[in-house]
Amino acid sequence: MKIILTSEVNGLGTAGDVVEVKDGYARNYLLPRNFAIRWSKGGEKDVEQIRRARKIREIASVEQANEIKAQLEALTVRLKVRAGSGGRLFGSVTPADIVTAVKDAGGPDVDKRRIELGTPIKSLGSHRVAVRLHPEVSATLGLQVDAAK
Repeated sequence: MKIILTSEVNGLGTAGDVVEVKDGYARNYLLPRNFAIRWSKGGEKDVEQIRRARKIREIASVEQANEIKAQLEALTVRLKVRAGSGGRLFGSVTPADIVTAVKDAGGPDVDKRRIELGTPIKSLGSHRVAVRLHPEVSATLGLQVDAAK
């Protein structure tokens, strides 16, 4: 099945790419989660709009990505969340929470889809978070999760 990606999918492509995938993968995973739309002749117009929106959000060059990487790695981000008496969080820290904390700490704007959490953050303390800024550049962000009073 031919589809148009509306957001980045690891191992498949980025927003605006037209790709060919197995029917079941498209029907059961990509389309219900709004990661893609069915390809059609009218959909080709949407591709250009998706690509323009992606260009605006995208980090253009490796040099720009390295500048943002230096800013992020110099930053220690503190995040206050609700936690129980044993240090376990009520829920977990999401990429959106991390983006908000980076902005509050005076860091650069980062797209929440660029933050890669290997395992969910569900405890207080110091954590390392990977941020994929560019296909060739990744940053490691220091995150301190504290209990809200």
